[in-house]
Amino acid sequence: MSTQTLPKQDTRPEGTDSTDDDTPKMFHYVRKNKIAESAVMGTHVVALCGEVFPVTKSAKPGSPVCPACKKIYDGLKRGD
Repeated sequence: MSTQTLPKQDTRPEGTDSTDDDTPKMFHYVRKNKIAESAVMGTHVVALCGEVFPVTKSAKPGSPVCPACKKIYDGLKRGD
């Protein structure tokens, strides 16, 4: 009987746009009330562009923003 080693699975959700050091390449716009819940509970959020991921980092001023999220956000009427 032989033993086979399975390849290591990548468990990161697709679309998190992370670099090798786990620093996001860009940040997405998500509903403000879902950010804390995701950070604490590990639930996934849905960005304006449709990306689905858990919140693991917070954006700092000047951080790169997802162009699709920015376009959608800029097109929203205030109060949406």
